Amino acid sequence: MGVGRVAIITRGRYAGKKVVIVQPNDSGSKAHPFAYAVVAGIERYPLKVTRRMGKKTVEKRSRIKPFIKVVNYNHLMPTRYTLELEGLKGSVTNDTFKEVSQREDAKKTVKKALEDRYTSGKNRWFFTPLRTFFRSIIHGRMLTGEQVSKRGFFGRYVV
Repeated sequence: MGVGRVAIITRGRYAGKKVVIVQPNDSGSKAHPFAYAVVAGIERYPLKVTRRMGKKTVEKRSRIKPFIKVVNYNHLMPTRYTLELEGLKGSVTNDTFKEVSQREDAKKTVKKALEDRYTSGKNRWFFTPLRTFFRSIIHGRMLTGEQVSKRGFFGRYVV
C-alpha cells in the first residue's frame, strides 16, 4: 500500500471510516512489530449542503472531524482511489504520537488540508460516509436479500 492510497478501516473504533495512508511501513518497527500504516481519516463527515442554505450554514455543515492513527495492515481494506495531500507528509509521522500537543497540531493540519480538499470539490467519494449496507458487511453482519427487503435499505422495518 502506497502513500496517498485511500483505504477503509475494518476493525475497531473507526471501522467503516475512510482513511488516506500517510506513511506505510511494510516491515514493522520495535514499537509495532507488524506491518502497519500511519493514516489520517475522517471521524465525522461533512453534512449535505444545498443551494438554499446560507453562507454560515454551509460553512458549519462543511466541517470535518479528522483522526490520525497507526493501523495494522490486516485492519485496512485498500480501495482503487488515491488522494494527494501535500501538507500531510511532514506533519504526521511516527513521532507525532509521542506527545499530545504534537498530535493536536497534526490533527489541525489534517483538518485544514481535508477541508480545503472538500471545498475545492475534488475526491467527492472520499468525503461521503459508507452506506449502511456496506457498513454491515464490514462489521460482520452480512444481511441476506430477504432481510434487506423486510427491513428496507436503511434498517427500518417496512410494512
